[in-house]
Amino acid sequence: MPSICFYFQVHQPKRLRRYTIFDINQSHFYESDEANSSIMRKVAYKCYLPTNELMLELIKKYNGAFRISYAVSGVAIEQMKRFSPETLDSFKRLADTGCVEFINETYYHSLAFLYSKEEWKRQVQQHNELMRQEFGQAPTTFRNTELIYHNEVAKAAEELGFKTILAEGADKILGWRSSNFVYEPVNCNNIKLLLKNYQLSDDIAFRFSNRGWASYPLTAEKFSNWVHEVDGNGETINLFMDYETFGEHQWEDTGIFKFLYALPEHILRNPSFNFKTPSEVADSYPVRDKVDVPYYVSWADTERDLTAWKGNYLQDDALEAIFSLEEKVYRTGNDELIQTYRALTTSDHFYYMCTKWFADGDVHKYFNPYESPYEAYINYQNVLKDFTQTVEKELMVQVA
Repeated sequence: MPSICFYFQVHQPKRLRRYTIFDINQSHFYESDEANSSIMRKVAYKCYLPTNELMLELIKKYNGAFRISYAVSGVAIEQMKRFSPETLDSFKRLADTGCVEFINETYYHSLAFLYSKEEWKRQVQQHNELMRQEFGQAPTTFRNTELIYHNEVAKAAEELGFKTILAEGADKILGWRSSNFVYEPVNCNNIKLLLKNYQLSDDIAFRFSNRGWASYPLTAEKFSNWVHEVDGNGETINLFMDYETFGEHQWEDTGIFKFLYALPEHILRNPSFNFKTPSEVADSYPVRDKVDVPYYVSWADTERDLTAWKGNYLQDDALEAIFSLEEKVYRTGNDELIQTYRALTTSDHFYYMCTKWFADGDVHKYFNPYESPYEAYINYQNVLKDFTQTVEKELMVQVA
C-alpha cells in the first residue's frame, strides 16, 4: 500500500542591510527590517496564507487522510511573529489537526555541521525547543539545512535521538536502487532514511508552468497516473519541495492551487494509496537496504552537492571567517552576540555569493538582494568586521 509523503521547506532568511565600511564602529545593527518585512508579507500573501488555508481544507475534506509535513526554520518563525503573525497562527491551526508533522532542523538554517558539530547541535536543540513551544510537537524526524547529507549527519542525528532523516534521492546515492523505499544509513541502527523522489517532486516545483516541457500542462489526473505506476515497485513516494512553490515560484494564475486541491482526490481513487508523514512512513515500512553516502550531497542545483554555498573563494573565505569566531563569541557569554553570530551562519548569506550562473543562475537570483556575488561578499565582510570588533571589545571589557 504505497504512501505519498509530502515535506515542505519553509524558510526566510534575515537579510542584511546595506552595510558599508563607513558603518563599521558606527552601527551594530545589521539587518534590513524593510526588506525582511516586505518579503515576508509578500510571500505570506501569495503563498503561506492561501496554501495553509487550502491544506487545512483538504485535511478536513478527507477526514485526516490527507497528511503533510513541514520544516519551518527558526528565523522564518521569528519574522512571522514580527511581520505576519497571522501566518504563524495558520501553521498552528494546521498543527492542531494532528495530521501535520513538524520536522526538526537547524534553527538558523545554517551550514554549522560543515564547520562545528557543537554549534550544529546547539542550533538543532534550539529548533527542537521552538517546535515544542509553537506547535506542541517533539520532532522525531530531522532534515539538515537544504537536505545537506552525509553518513556523519545521519549518525549525529541518530545520537540526538531522531528516528527518521530526510535526504535528496540523488542518482549517485541510489545507483540501481529506487527512492521509493525506506533505507537505513550505514553505521546506524536506529534511524531510517527517506530519499526525495526528485523527478516527481521537480515536476511540481520546477516544471509545472514550463510551456516548453513535453508533459505540459501538468494536471492532477496526469500526475496521479504517474504516481500510481509506482504500485508494486515502491512503498513511499517522497515529494519534497520548497513551500514557496505554491503561489510564489508557481504563481496562482498557473493553476498550481487548483492542481493541489484536486490532487488528493485523484491519488486516493486508487485504494492502494494513502498519505503519510515522514515518521509514519518510517513506522509503516521496513528497511530495504543500507545506503552509504561518504560525500556531501544536497538538493540544490543540478550538481546536488555543496557548490551552491562552498563553490568559490568568496564563499569559503566568508565561511571560515564566521565560524572562526565561535570560541570567542561563546566566551563573551553575551546572549545578544551569540544570537547575532548564529544568524550570520544562515546558509543564504553564502548562497548569495554563488558565482554559478548558466543553468542554475536564475535560481540563485531569486529573492537575492545583491546585484552580484561580489557585492554580497563585500557587504557580509563589512558586517563581519564590525561584529568581530564588537566581540573583541566585549572580551576586553570582561578582562578589565
